Amino acid sequence: MATNVPLGTAATFGVLANTAITNTGPTVVAGDLGVSPAGAVTGFPPGTVTGTIHVNDAAAAQAQADLLTGYANALLQPVTNTVPTELGGTTLTPGVYNSASGTFSLNGTLTLDGQGNPNAVFIFKMNTTLITGATGNVNLINQAQSANVFWQVGSSATLGAGSTIRGSILAFTSITATTGAIVDGRLLALGAAVTLDSNAITVPALSTCQVVIQPVVGPVVVGQPTSVSAVVTCNGLPVSGASVTFTGGAVPVTATTNLAGVATGSLTFNTAGAATITATVTAADSGCTCTGVVSAPLPITVTPQPSCLVVIQPVVGPVVVGQPTPVSAVVTCNGLPVVGGTVTFTGGAVPVTVTTNAAGVATGSLTFNTAGTATVTATVTAAGTGCACTGVASAPLTIPVTPATGPLSVAPACWHVNLPIPIPNLFAATLTATVTPAQAGVTVTFFVSGLPVGTAVTNANGIATLNAGLSLLQISASSYTATATVGDIPVQATGTLRPCFPPV
Repeated sequence: MATNVPLGTAATFGVLANTAITNTGPTVVAGDLGVSPAGAVTGFPPGTVTGTIHVNDAAAAQAQADLLTGYANALLQPVTNTVPTELGGTTLTPGVYNSASGTFSLNGTLTLDGQGNPNAVFIFKMNTTLITGATGNVNLINQAQSANVFWQVGSSATLGAGSTIRGSILAFTSITATTGAIVDGRLLALGAAVTLDSNAITVPALSTCQVVIQPVVGPVVVGQPTSVSAVVTCNGLPVSGASVTFTGGAVPVTATTNLAGVATGSLTFNTAGAATITATVTAADSGCTCTGVVSAPLPITVTPQPSCLVVIQPVVGPVVVGQPTPVSAVVTCNGLPVVGGTVTFTGGAVPVTVTTNAAGVATGSLTFNTAGTATVTATVTAAGTGCACTGVASAPLTIPVTPATGPLSVAPACWHVNLPIPIPNLFAATLTATVTPAQAGVTVTFFVSGLPVGTAVTNANGIATLNAGLSLLQISASSYTATATVGDIPVQATGTLRPCFPPV
């Protein structure tokens, strides 16, 4: 199921570019217009902007940062249907669409059917280009809204003369709107320019207060707590401190949104089969009418509780970064211990697999490379037990990991987009570690999201610096870790990792 793409402050922009915005003729932009980090705006006048023009200022930089977040969100949403490259002459219902060719064209009318749901979301994902012809047109029916249509373009978009597009185009590189093209949405380019010619661009009216339930991750099992979350926005911006009540489980649960507008709770379902989760929000002083606003329902399937169970035991004593921590789990089949079952513990730097003893207990050791909160899970495989034990996972165990002390420290770091040609990595960051007292020649290994990203050797000042390439998964981490051996003693330190501003 498609979920709304968060645009943050970029939601107010009708046109946003990285390097330049150029215009010919009487273009009208009903909304803001901006360029960042080092571009220029030309052609206004004769073009007009009803909002504010932002040229290389803080507002444009923040909008580009928020656009990057929205682009990543659209990129990662799972595809629900693969359709032909040519969209003209088709009617589609809400979902996430791609094509076998990795591109889309529009010559004719594409009809988007909201099926009576004004919150219905349509996402079109392209590895490369979006090209519309002169007859290209997007038609909305049954309460479909331009504000909920998104075009995630892997390279560049070209809108044919006189064509009409509805929704927000999120292009990794550039966008060209030829003479007379109409956009009921936004033209947002991450990497290069936006070119305009006598166009009409209208930012869709933003809904006031909106709450959107996020897809549930993993299986939902009878009697086991299930994590549920929802995002609350006011005019496209996150609402913090809002009260969100989740219903659909045995007992409703109420949680409060964080600074990102996300509320997370836990529901338990007592009956197997189909169930529906709904989130209702109450928020004061948000600038929107948020009291009593209800999400679209999220349908889920609740599976019966397996007869084979694996339960992680509480961890005894403090858990310290870089130090082995004993972990154990009990495996039972219909309440009786399972002997000789294979249990794999995950959540540390490296998974560990052990075998249950006569009491059904498996004991291993995990090492954690990053301080903070960690989650340990045990998965069991056991044959000949009379139970379906293969692939049965425990409920997760959350533990606090405390930092290790030692003569190694790290500096805060930030990541940025690796433009103009992201090879071999889309993102990059400069990671720094210092050995005190200064010692040259110490090899330091850097980790992000528990994965090694490279090594560096300290200089005469005891400083090791690594220019690391990062993946899309790794930039979601909020920290990085450095490890080294100083005086025959393993040490490590953890520092923050945040987006750079501007992010490119």
